[in-house]
Amino acid sequence: MSQSSEIFPEKNSGQLPVGVPPGATVSAPTAWLRDFSASLVVFFVALPLCMGIALASGMPPASGLVTGIIGGLVVGFLAGQPLQVSGPAAGLAVIVFQLVKEHGAGALGPMLMIAGAAQLIAGLLKTGRWFRAISPEVIHGMLAGIGVLIVVQQFQVVLDRSPEHSGPANIVAIWSAIFGGLFPLNGSKEEAAGLVGFTTIAVILLWEKFRPAKLKLVPGALLGIAAATALAEALSLGVHRVSVPANLSQMISLPSLASLHGMKLATIVGTSLALAFIASAETLLSAAAVEQMQTRSKTNYDRELAAQGVGNLLCGLVGALPMTGVIVRSSANVQAGAETRRSAILHGAWMLLAVVFFGSILRMIPTASLAAVLVLVGIKLVKPAEIRKLGRFGKVPVLIYFASMITIVATDLLTGVLVGVGLSLFRLLYKVTHLEAKVTEENGSTHVHLSGVGTFLAIPRISQALDQVKPGCKVHIHSVNLRYIDHACIEVIEGWTERREQNGQCVHVEMEKLHIRYRTRVSETVS
Repeated sequence: MSQSSEIFPEKNSGQLPVGVPPGATVSAPTAWLRDFSASLVVFFVALPLCMGIALASGMPPASGLVTGIIGGLVVGFLAGQPLQVSGPAAGLAVIVFQLVKEHGAGALGPMLMIAGAAQLIAGLLKTGRWFRAISPEVIHGMLAGIGVLIVVQQFQVVLDRSPEHSGPANIVAIWSAIFGGLFPLNGSKEEAAGLVGFTTIAVILLWEKFRPAKLKLVPGALLGIAAATALAEALSLGVHRVSVPANLSQMISLPSLASLHGMKLATIVGTSLALAFIASAETLLSAAAVEQMQTRSKTNYDRELAAQGVGNLLCGLVGALPMTGVIVRSSANVQAGAETRRSAILHGAWMLLAVVFFGSILRMIPTASLAAVLVLVGIKLVKPAEIRKLGRFGKVPVLIYFASMITIVATDLLTGVLVGVGLSLFRLLYKVTHLEAKVTEENGSTHVHLSGVGTFLAIPRISQALDQVKPGCKVHIHSVNLRYIDHACIEVIEGWTERREQNGQCVHVEMEKLHIRYRTRVSETVS
Protein backbone atom coordinates (compact mmCIF):
# COMPACT_ATOMS: atom_id res chain seq x y z
CA MET A 1 0.00 0.00 0.00
CA SER A 2 1.31 3.42 -0.88
CA GLN A 3 2.04 5.97 1.81
CA SER A 4 -0.74 8.32 0.72
CA SER A 5 -3.34 5.55 0.77
CA GLU A 6 -2.35 4.72 4.34
CA ILE A 7 -2.89 8.33 5.35
CA PHE A 8 -6.26 8.59 3.58
CA PRO A 9 -7.78 5.10 3.87
CA GLU A 10 -11.36 4.24 3.09
CA LYS A 11 -13.79 5.02 5.88
CA ASN A 12 -14.65 2.10 8.13
CA SER A 13 -18.39 1.72 7.70
CA GLY A 14 -18.53 -0.82 10.49
CA GLN A 15 -17.91 1.71 13.26
CA LEU A 16 -20.71 2.17 15.75
CA PRO A 17 -22.39 5.56 16.07
CA VAL A 18 -22.13 7.72 19.16
CA GLY A 19 -24.31 6.54 22.00
CA VAL A 20 -25.06 3.13 20.44
CA PRO A 21 -23.97 0.12 22.53
CA PRO A 22 -21.73 -2.59 21.04
CA GLY A 23 -23.67 -5.10 18.99
CA ALA A 24 -26.44 -2.66 18.12
CA THR A 25 -27.12 -1.41 14.62
CA VAL A 26 -28.46 1.85 13.30
CA SER A 27 -30.46 2.08 10.11
CA ALA A 28 -29.12 4.25 7.30
CA PRO A 29 -32.09 6.66 7.38
CA THR A 30 -31.64 7.16 11.13
CA ALA A 31 -27.91 7.80 10.70
CA TRP A 32 -28.59 10.35 7.99
CA LEU A 33 -31.19 12.09 10.15
CA ARG A 34 -28.80 12.34 13.11
CA ASP A 35 -26.00 13.68 10.95
CA PHE A 36 -28.39 16.17 9.36
CA SER A 37 -29.61 17.55 12.69
CA ALA A 38 -26.10 17.64 14.16
CA SER A 39 -24.81 19.53 11.12
CA LEU A 40 -27.39 22.27 11.67
CA VAL A 41 -26.31 22.64 15.31
CA VAL A 42 -22.65 22.89 14.30
CA PHE A 43 -23.52 25.39 11.57
CA PHE A 44 -25.25 27.73 14.00
CA VAL A 45 -22.30 27.46 16.41
CA ALA A 46 -19.69 27.94 13.67
CA LEU A 47 -21.27 30.80 11.73
CA PRO A 48 -20.73 33.58 14.31
CA LEU A 49 -17.35 32.17 15.39
CA CYS A 50 -16.01 32.12 11.82
CA MET A 51 -16.86 35.79 11.34
CA GLY A 52 -15.77 36.82 14.82
CA ILE A 53 -12.38 35.09 14.61
CA ALA A 54 -11.81 36.72 11.23
CA LEU A 55 -12.37 40.14 12.79
CA ALA A 56 -10.06 39.23 15.69
CA SER A 57 -7.44 38.26 13.10
CA GLY A 58 -7.61 41.62 11.36
CA MET A 59 -9.26 40.05 8.31
CA PRO A 60 -12.71 40.55 6.74
CA PRO A 61 -15.47 38.25 8.06
CA ALA A 62 -15.77 36.65 4.62
CA SER A 63 -12.30 35.11 5.00
CA GLY A 64 -13.46 33.25 8.10
CA LEU A 65 -16.56 32.00 6.30
CA VAL A 66 -14.46 30.67 3.41
CA THR A 67 -12.23 28.81 5.87
CA GLY A 68 -15.31 27.30 7.51
CA ILE A 69 -16.61 26.16 4.12
CA ILE A 70 -13.30 24.52 3.20
CA GLY A 71 -13.05 22.99 6.68
CA GLY A 72 -16.42 21.33 6.18
CA LEU A 73 -16.50 20.35 2.52
CA VAL A 74 -12.83 19.38 2.08
CA VAL A 75 -11.23 18.62 5.45
CA GLY A 76 -14.45 17.07 6.74
CA PHE A 77 -14.17 14.52 3.94
CA LEU A 78 -10.47 13.77 4.57
CA ALA A 79 -10.26 14.10 8.37
CA GLY A 80 -8.61 11.41 10.47
CA GLN A 81 -11.14 12.02 13.26
CA PRO A 82 -14.55 11.79 11.51
CA LEU A 83 -16.41 13.72 14.20
CA GLN A 84 -13.97 16.61 14.43
CA VAL A 85 -15.01 19.94 12.88
CA SER A 86 -12.38 22.19 11.30
CA GLY A 87 -12.45 25.93 10.77
CA PRO A 88 -10.84 29.20 11.88
CA ALA A 89 -9.62 29.02 15.47
CA ALA A 90 -9.14 31.65 18.14
CA GLY A 91 -5.73 30.12 18.91
CA LEU A 92 -4.32 31.44 15.63
CA ALA A 93 -6.08 34.82 15.69
CA VAL A 94 -3.24 36.48 17.59
CA ILE A 95 -0.43 35.41 15.27
CA VAL A 96 -2.50 36.21 12.16
CA PHE A 97 -3.38 39.64 13.54
CA GLN A 98 0.30 40.44 14.10
CA LEU A 99 1.18 39.14 10.64
CA VAL A 100 -1.51 41.23 8.92
CA LYS A 101 -0.58 44.34 10.91
CA GLU A 102 3.11 44.09 10.07
CA HIS A 103 3.07 42.75 6.50
CA GLY A 104 -0.47 43.15 5.17
CA ALA A 105 -3.24 40.65 4.41
CA GLY A 106 -1.62 39.69 1.11
CA ALA A 107 1.32 38.06 2.90
CA LEU A 108 -0.95 35.61 4.71
CA GLY A 109 -1.84 33.53 1.65
CA PRO A 110 1.68 32.46 0.59
CA MET A 111 2.75 31.84 4.18
CA LEU A 112 -0.35 29.76 4.82
CA MET A 113 0.37 27.67 1.74
CA ILE A 114 3.88 26.99 3.09
CA ALA A 115 2.38 26.06 6.47
CA GLY A 116 -0.16 23.76 4.82
CA ALA A 117 2.55 22.06 2.77
CA ALA A 118 4.57 21.51 5.95
CA GLN A 119 1.55 19.94 7.65
CA LEU A 120 0.84 17.70 4.66
CA ILE A 121 4.44 16.49 4.50
CA ALA A 122 4.49 15.91 8.26
CA GLY A 123 1.32 13.84 7.98
CA LEU A 124 2.66 11.77 5.09
CA LEU A 125 5.84 11.17 7.13
CA LYS A 126 3.64 9.89 9.98
CA THR A 127 4.70 12.45 12.57
CA GLY A 128 1.16 13.19 13.75
CA ARG A 129 1.50 11.72 17.23
CA TRP A 130 4.73 13.63 17.90
CA PHE A 131 2.91 16.94 17.65
CA ARG A 132 1.09 15.94 20.83
CA ALA A 133 4.37 15.66 22.75
CA ILE A 134 4.06 19.10 24.34
CA SER A 135 3.93 19.72 28.08
CA PRO A 136 0.36 20.39 29.30
CA GLU A 137 1.52 23.50 31.16
CA VAL A 138 2.79 24.98 27.88
CA ILE A 139 -0.49 24.22 26.09
CA HIS A 140 -2.64 25.64 28.89
CA GLY A 141 -0.34 28.65 29.26
CA MET A 142 -0.54 29.25 25.51
CA LEU A 143 -4.34 29.08 25.54
CA ALA A 144 -4.52 31.37 28.57
CA GLY A 145 -2.20 33.90 26.93
CA ILE A 146 -4.28 33.79 23.75
CA GLY A 147 -7.41 34.24 25.84
CA VAL A 148 -6.03 37.35 27.54
CA LEU A 149 -4.97 38.83 24.21
CA ILE A 150 -8.37 38.15 22.65
CA VAL A 151 -10.18 39.78 25.57
CA VAL A 152 -8.09 42.98 25.61
CA GLN A 153 -8.10 43.17 21.80
CA GLN A 154 -11.81 42.51 21.25
CA PHE A 155 -12.78 44.87 24.06
CA GLN A 156 -11.76 47.65 21.68
CA VAL A 157 -13.93 46.19 18.90
CA VAL A 158 -16.91 45.89 21.26
CA LEU A 159 -16.73 49.69 21.46
CA ASP A 160 -16.32 50.02 17.67
CA ARG A 161 -12.67 50.98 18.09
CA SER A 162 -9.70 49.56 16.23
CA PRO A 163 -7.48 47.26 18.32
CA GLU A 164 -3.86 48.17 18.97
CA HIS A 165 -0.92 46.28 17.53
CA SER A 166 0.14 44.45 20.71
CA GLY A 167 -1.17 43.04 23.98
CA PRO A 168 0.38 45.66 26.29
CA ALA A 169 -0.88 48.47 24.03
CA ASN A 170 -4.40 47.05 24.14
CA ILE A 171 -4.23 46.75 27.93
CA VAL A 172 -3.20 50.39 28.22
CA ALA A 173 -5.93 51.42 25.75
CA ILE A 174 -8.68 49.88 27.90
CA TRP A 175 -8.52 52.85 30.28
CA SER A 176 -9.01 55.42 27.54
CA ALA A 177 -11.71 53.28 25.93
CA ILE A 178 -13.74 53.26 29.14
CA PHE A 179 -13.25 56.83 30.27
CA GLY A 180 -12.83 58.39 26.85
CA GLY A 181 -15.52 56.44 25.05
CA LEU A 182 -18.14 54.97 27.36
CA PHE A 183 -17.98 57.59 30.08
CA PRO A 184 -19.19 60.20 30.53
CA LEU A 185 -22.50 59.17 28.95
CA ASN A 186 -23.03 61.55 26.04
CA GLY A 187 -24.54 59.46 23.26
CA SER A 188 -21.21 58.54 21.62
CA LYS A 189 -20.80 55.74 19.09
CA GLU A 190 -18.86 53.78 21.71
CA GLU A 191 -21.95 53.78 23.93
CA ALA A 192 -24.15 52.44 21.12
CA ALA A 193 -21.63 49.71 20.30
CA GLY A 194 -21.19 48.95 24.01
CA LEU A 195 -24.97 48.50 24.35
CA VAL A 196 -24.93 46.00 21.49
CA GLY A 197 -21.99 44.10 23.00
CA PHE A 198 -23.47 44.09 26.51
CA THR A 199 -26.78 42.78 25.14
CA THR A 200 -24.96 39.95 23.36
CA ILE A 201 -23.04 38.92 26.47
CA ALA A 202 -26.11 39.19 28.72
CA VAL A 203 -28.24 36.99 26.44
CA ILE A 204 -25.49 34.36 26.15
CA LEU A 205 -24.90 34.18 29.91
CA LEU A 206 -28.61 34.09 30.73
CA TRP A 207 -29.22 31.38 28.15
CA GLU A 208 -26.35 29.25 29.46
CA LYS A 209 -27.73 29.54 32.98
CA PHE A 210 -31.46 29.11 32.40
CA ARG A 211 -31.90 27.31 29.07
CA PRO A 212 -34.32 24.34 29.15
CA ALA A 213 -32.85 20.87 28.90
CA LYS A 214 -34.72 20.21 25.65
CA LEU A 215 -33.00 23.20 24.04
CA LYS A 216 -29.50 22.56 25.37
CA LEU A 217 -28.07 22.26 21.85
CA VAL A 218 -29.27 25.70 20.78
CA PRO A 219 -26.11 27.85 20.89
CA GLY A 220 -26.23 30.92 23.10
CA ALA A 221 -23.92 32.84 20.75
CA LEU A 222 -26.51 32.62 17.97
CA LEU A 223 -29.26 33.93 20.25
CA GLY A 224 -27.04 36.70 21.59
CA ILE A 225 -26.11 37.90 18.11
CA ALA A 226 -29.74 37.67 16.95
CA ALA A 227 -30.92 39.74 19.92
CA ALA A 228 -28.17 42.35 19.45
CA THR A 229 -28.89 42.59 15.71
CA ALA A 230 -32.60 43.06 16.37
CA LEU A 231 -31.81 45.76 18.95
CA ALA A 232 -29.47 47.60 16.56
CA GLU A 233 -32.09 47.48 13.79
CA ALA A 234 -34.97 48.54 16.05
CA LEU A 235 -33.08 51.54 17.46
CA SER A 236 -31.32 52.34 14.17
CA LEU A 237 -27.98 52.39 15.97
CA GLY A 238 -25.07 53.77 13.98
CA VAL A 239 -22.69 50.92 14.72
CA HIS A 240 -20.32 49.08 12.40
CA ARG A 241 -21.84 46.11 10.60
CA VAL A 242 -20.35 42.95 9.14
CA SER A 243 -19.03 43.39 5.62
CA VAL A 244 -19.82 40.39 3.41
CA PRO A 245 -19.28 40.58 -0.38
CA ALA A 246 -22.31 40.28 -2.61
CA ASN A 247 -21.02 37.13 -4.33
CA LEU A 248 -18.65 34.31 -3.53
CA SER A 249 -16.05 35.25 -6.16
CA GLN A 250 -15.34 38.51 -4.32
CA MET A 251 -14.36 36.51 -1.23
CA ILE A 252 -11.48 34.84 -3.04
CA SER A 253 -8.08 36.52 -3.24
CA LEU A 254 -5.37 34.60 -5.07
CA PRO A 255 -1.90 34.80 -3.49
CA SER A 256 0.97 36.73 -5.01
CA LEU A 257 4.67 36.43 -4.28
CA ALA A 258 4.88 40.20 -4.66
CA SER A 259 3.18 40.50 -1.26
CA LEU A 260 6.30 38.97 0.30
CA HIS A 261 8.58 41.57 -1.26
CA GLY A 262 10.91 43.10 1.30
CA MET A 263 10.40 40.34 3.87
CA LYS A 264 13.38 38.35 5.06
CA LEU A 265 13.44 34.65 4.22
CA ALA A 266 13.89 33.80 7.90
CA THR A 267 10.72 35.76 8.74
CA ILE A 268 8.71 34.01 6.02
CA VAL A 269 9.86 30.52 6.97
CA GLY A 270 9.71 31.14 10.72
CA THR A 271 6.19 32.56 10.66
CA SER A 272 4.96 29.82 8.31
CA LEU A 273 6.38 27.06 10.51
CA ALA A 274 4.93 28.74 13.59
CA LEU A 275 1.49 28.69 11.94
CA ALA A 276 1.96 25.02 11.02
CA PHE A 277 3.19 24.02 14.47
CA ILE A 278 0.50 25.79 16.49
CA ALA A 279 -2.29 24.73 14.13
CA SER A 280 -1.08 21.11 14.23
CA ALA A 281 -0.78 21.03 18.02
CA GLU A 282 -4.25 22.54 18.51
CA THR A 283 -5.77 20.20 15.92
CA LEU A 284 -4.32 17.00 17.34
CA LEU A 285 -5.09 17.94 20.94
CA SER A 286 -8.67 18.63 19.87
CA ALA A 287 -8.80 15.30 18.02
CA ALA A 288 -7.60 13.50 21.15
CA ALA A 289 -10.34 15.21 23.19
CA VAL A 290 -13.00 14.22 20.64
CA GLU A 291 -11.79 10.62 20.82
CA GLN A 292 -12.26 10.68 24.60
CA MET A 293 -15.81 12.05 24.29
CA GLN A 294 -17.11 8.92 22.59
CA THR A 295 -16.15 5.28 22.13
CA ARG A 296 -16.97 4.70 18.48
CA SER A 297 -14.55 6.76 16.45
CA LYS A 298 -10.77 6.38 16.74
CA THR A 299 -8.40 9.06 15.54
CA ASN A 300 -5.84 8.57 12.80
CA TYR A 301 -3.49 11.39 13.78
CA ASP A 302 -1.34 11.20 10.66
CA ARG A 303 -4.38 11.37 8.39
CA GLU A 304 -5.82 14.27 10.43
CA LEU A 305 -2.56 16.19 10.15
CA ALA A 306 -2.35 15.61 6.41
CA ALA A 307 -6.00 16.65 5.96
CA GLN A 308 -5.33 19.90 7.81
CA GLY A 309 -2.37 20.47 5.51
CA VAL A 310 -4.60 20.10 2.44
CA GLY A 311 -7.14 22.47 4.01
CA ASN A 312 -4.56 25.15 4.81
CA LEU A 313 -3.05 24.86 1.33
CA LEU A 314 -6.49 25.63 -0.12
CA CYS A 315 -7.13 28.41 2.41
CA GLY A 316 -3.84 30.03 1.47
CA LEU A 317 -4.67 29.65 -2.21
CA VAL A 318 -7.97 31.58 -1.87
CA GLY A 319 -6.75 34.12 0.70
CA ALA A 320 -8.75 32.76 3.66
CA LEU A 321 -7.85 32.32 7.32
CA PRO A 322 -5.78 29.38 8.58
CA MET A 323 -7.75 26.49 10.02
CA THR A 324 -7.43 23.94 12.79
CA GLY A 325 -9.59 21.28 14.32
CA VAL A 326 -11.66 23.19 16.87
CA ILE A 327 -12.90 21.69 20.12
CA VAL A 328 -15.98 23.91 20.65
CA ARG A 329 -17.55 22.99 17.32
CA SER A 330 -16.35 19.40 17.55
CA SER A 331 -17.87 18.89 21.02
CA ALA A 332 -21.13 20.41 19.77
CA ASN A 333 -21.05 17.90 16.92
CA VAL A 334 -20.58 14.96 19.28
CA GLN A 335 -23.22 16.17 21.76
CA ALA A 336 -25.70 16.72 18.93
CA GLY A 337 -25.50 13.00 18.08
CA ALA A 338 -23.39 13.01 14.91
CA GLU A 339 -22.56 9.52 13.71
CA THR A 340 -20.28 9.99 10.71
CA ARG A 341 -18.21 12.59 8.92
CA ARG A 342 -21.34 13.58 6.98
CA SER A 343 -22.23 16.04 9.76
CA ALA A 344 -18.99 18.04 9.37
CA ILE A 345 -19.34 18.00 5.58
CA LEU A 346 -22.96 19.17 5.71
CA HIS A 347 -22.13 22.03 8.08
CA GLY A 348 -19.76 23.32 5.41
CA ALA A 349 -22.54 23.08 2.84
CA TRP A 350 -24.91 25.10 5.05
CA MET A 351 -22.25 27.80 5.43
CA LEU A 352 -21.85 27.95 1.65
CA LEU A 353 -25.61 28.32 1.21
CA ALA A 354 -25.72 31.05 3.88
CA VAL A 355 -23.04 33.04 2.07
CA VAL A 356 -24.70 32.65 -1.32
CA PHE A 357 -28.34 33.23 -0.38
CA PHE A 358 -28.39 35.05 2.98
CA GLY A 359 -25.59 37.60 2.63
CA SER A 360 -28.02 40.46 3.23
CA ILE A 361 -28.90 39.06 6.65
CA LEU A 362 -25.23 38.59 7.57
CA ARG A 363 -24.57 42.22 6.64
CA MET A 364 -27.03 43.33 9.35
CA ILE A 365 -24.93 41.85 12.19
CA PRO A 366 -23.03 44.46 14.29
CA THR A 367 -19.30 43.78 14.59
CA ALA A 368 -19.56 44.70 18.28
CA SER A 369 -21.82 41.68 18.76
CA LEU A 370 -19.29 39.31 17.19
CA ALA A 371 -16.52 40.88 19.29
CA ALA A 372 -18.59 40.30 22.43
CA VAL A 373 -18.81 36.59 21.57
CA LEU A 374 -15.02 36.52 21.18
CA VAL A 375 -14.58 38.22 24.57
CA LEU A 376 -16.45 35.33 26.20
CA VAL A 377 -14.41 32.83 24.18
CA GLY A 378 -11.21 34.49 25.41
CA ILE A 379 -12.37 34.42 29.03
CA LYS A 380 -13.12 30.70 28.76
CA LEU A 381 -9.61 30.04 27.46
CA VAL A 382 -8.19 31.30 30.77
CA LYS A 383 -9.07 28.38 33.04
CA PRO A 384 -8.14 28.79 36.73
CA ALA A 385 -9.02 25.13 37.24
CA GLU A 386 -6.04 24.15 35.08
CA ILE A 387 -3.72 26.06 37.40
CA ARG A 388 -5.03 24.05 40.36
CA LYS A 389 -4.52 20.81 38.45
CA LEU A 390 -0.96 21.74 37.57
CA GLY A 391 -0.34 22.71 41.19
CA ARG A 392 -0.74 19.07 42.21
CA PHE A 393 2.59 18.36 40.50
CA GLY A 394 4.55 21.11 42.21
CA LYS A 395 5.42 24.73 41.63
CA VAL A 396 7.50 24.30 38.48
CA PRO A 397 4.58 23.44 36.12
CA VAL A 398 2.66 26.45 37.44
CA LEU A 399 5.69 28.70 36.88
CA ILE A 400 6.03 27.41 33.30
CA TYR A 401 2.30 28.06 32.77
CA PHE A 402 2.58 31.68 33.88
CA ALA A 403 5.86 32.21 32.05
CA SER A 404 4.26 31.06 28.78
CA MET A 405 1.12 33.12 29.34
CA ILE A 406 2.89 36.35 30.36
CA THR A 407 5.45 36.10 27.54
CA ILE A 408 2.68 35.62 24.96
CA VAL A 409 0.81 38.66 26.27
CA ALA A 410 3.95 40.80 26.51
CA THR A 411 5.60 39.78 23.22
CA ASP A 412 4.04 37.37 20.73
CA LEU A 413 2.65 33.87 20.47
CA LEU A 414 5.71 32.18 18.99
CA THR A 415 8.06 33.63 21.61
CA GLY A 416 5.75 32.56 24.41
CA VAL A 417 5.50 28.99 23.12
CA LEU A 418 9.28 28.79 22.67
CA VAL A 419 9.82 30.07 26.21
CA GLY A 420 7.42 27.47 27.58
CA VAL A 421 8.96 24.63 25.57
CA GLY A 422 12.46 25.78 26.55
CA LEU A 423 11.60 25.85 30.26
CA SER A 424 10.02 22.39 29.96
CA LEU A 425 13.20 21.05 28.36
CA PHE A 426 15.32 22.62 31.10
CA ARG A 427 13.06 20.98 33.66
CA LEU A 428 13.46 17.63 31.90
CA LEU A 429 17.22 18.08 31.74
CA TYR A 430 17.26 18.82 35.46
CA LYS A 431 15.22 15.71 36.21
CA VAL A 432 17.40 13.39 34.14
CA THR A 433 20.69 14.78 35.44
CA HIS A 434 19.90 15.67 39.04
CA LEU A 435 21.48 13.71 41.88
CA GLU A 436 20.71 13.97 45.58
CA ALA A 437 23.48 13.17 48.10
CA LYS A 438 22.64 12.93 51.80
CA VAL A 439 25.11 12.20 54.63
CA THR A 440 23.83 10.77 57.96
CA GLU A 441 25.41 9.37 61.16
CA GLU A 442 23.99 6.11 62.59
CA ASN A 443 25.44 3.88 65.31
CA GLY A 444 28.96 5.22 64.90
CA SER A 445 28.93 4.76 61.12
CA THR A 446 28.58 7.34 58.37
CA HIS A 447 26.03 6.62 55.64
CA VAL A 448 26.11 8.37 52.27
CA HIS A 449 22.78 8.00 50.41
CA LEU A 450 22.81 8.66 46.67
CA SER A 451 19.57 8.96 44.66
CA GLY A 452 18.53 10.16 41.23
CA VAL A 453 20.86 10.08 38.23
CA GLY A 454 24.63 10.00 38.52
CA THR A 455 26.35 11.46 35.47
CA PHE A 456 29.56 13.46 35.11
CA LEU A 457 27.47 16.55 35.93
CA ALA A 458 26.91 15.12 39.42
CA ILE A 459 30.62 14.73 40.24
CA PRO A 460 30.82 18.00 42.26
CA ARG A 461 27.80 16.99 44.37
CA ILE A 462 29.20 13.49 45.03
CA SER A 463 32.61 14.90 45.93
CA GLN A 464 31.04 17.44 48.28
CA ALA A 465 29.13 14.68 50.09
CA LEU A 466 32.18 12.45 50.41
CA ASP A 467 34.25 15.34 51.75
CA GLN A 468 31.78 15.62 54.65
CA VAL A 469 32.73 12.12 55.90
CA LYS A 470 34.86 12.33 59.03
CA PRO A 471 38.22 10.47 59.11
CA GLY A 472 38.45 7.18 60.96
CA CYS A 473 34.79 6.17 60.85
CA LYS A 474 33.08 3.25 59.15
CA VAL A 475 31.44 4.37 55.87
CA HIS A 476 28.49 2.90 53.94
CA ILE A 477 27.69 4.31 50.51
CA HIS A 478 24.13 3.42 49.45
CA SER A 479 23.05 3.70 45.84
CA VAL A 480 19.87 1.61 45.73
CA ASN A 481 17.89 4.73 44.76
CA LEU A 482 20.11 5.59 41.82
CA ARG A 483 18.34 5.18 38.47
CA TYR A 484 21.61 5.42 36.56
CA ILE A 485 25.30 6.02 37.22
CA ASP A 486 28.05 6.43 34.66
CA HIS A 487 31.72 5.48 34.77
CA ALA A 488 32.81 9.01 35.70
CA CYS A 489 30.94 8.89 39.02
CA ILE A 490 32.07 5.31 39.67
CA GLU A 491 35.70 6.34 39.23
CA VAL A 492 35.24 9.20 41.73
CA ILE A 493 33.81 6.79 44.32
CA GLU A 494 36.50 4.18 43.62
CA GLY A 495 39.31 6.73 43.96
CA TRP A 496 37.87 8.01 47.24
CA THR A 497 37.50 4.50 48.71
CA GLU A 498 41.02 3.52 47.69
CA ARG A 499 42.44 6.53 49.54
CA ARG A 500 40.42 5.57 52.63
CA GLU A 501 41.62 1.98 52.30
CA GLN A 502 45.23 3.09 52.33
CA ASN A 503 44.56 4.66 55.75
CA GLY A 504 43.08 1.39 57.05
CA GLN A 505 39.49 2.58 57.13
CA CYS A 506 36.43 0.52 56.32
CA VAL A 507 34.33 1.55 53.30
CA HIS A 508 31.35 -0.40 51.99
CA VAL A 509 30.06 0.53 48.54
CA GLU A 510 27.02 -1.18 47.02
CA MET A 511 25.40 -0.57 43.65
CA GLU A 512 23.09 -3.56 43.51
CA LYS A 513 20.24 -1.70 41.84
CA LEU A 514 22.47 -1.09 38.83
CA HIS A 515 23.67 -4.72 38.75
CA ILE A 516 27.09 -3.46 39.82
CA ARG A 517 28.55 -4.61 43.10
CA TYR A 518 31.81 -3.06 44.24
CA ARG A 519 33.62 -3.60 47.54
CA THR A 520 37.11 -2.62 48.53
CA ARG A 521 39.43 -5.30 49.79
CA VAL A 522 39.10 -3.85 53.30
CA SER A 523 35.32 -3.94 53.26
CA GLU A 524 35.32 -7.54 51.96
CA THR A 525 37.59 -8.52 54.84
CA VAL A 526 35.33 -6.83 57.38
CA SER A 527 32.17 -8.37 55.95
